[in-house]
Amino acid sequence: MRRSDLGEFEEIVLLTVAATAPKAYSVVIAEELEKETGFPVSTGAVHAALQRLEQKGYLSSYLGEATQERGGRRKRLFTITAFGGKILNEARAVRESLWNRIEPETLAKIGLDFS
Repeated sequence: MRRSDLGEFEEIVLLTVAATAPKAYSVVIAEELEKETGFPVSTGAVHAALQRLEQKGYLSSYLGEATQERGGRRKRLFTITAFGGKILNEARAVRESLWNRIEPETLAKIGLDFS
């Protein structure tokens, strides 16, 4: 059963949009992802993912006000749609279901102790 066409990077971008709303735009999202993962994230990759997510209906965007820090240019701000929220809930449910099925002994064997 295929729940969506949401890839892993798209999923964390979508989560980051939800976490940084209402200030979610490509630079802020890339910075948050770098902070959370400890790995460099290009704004180009984030921008491409945002476009795909918007095309799929998981996000919507609008132009914010012009700012001096951007030389008078406006930021494209993103918000998660109800459909995007539904997809995230489904992804979370699948992950939680699988995590809950792992026996404590197995977790201990591989060095994961969540007790």
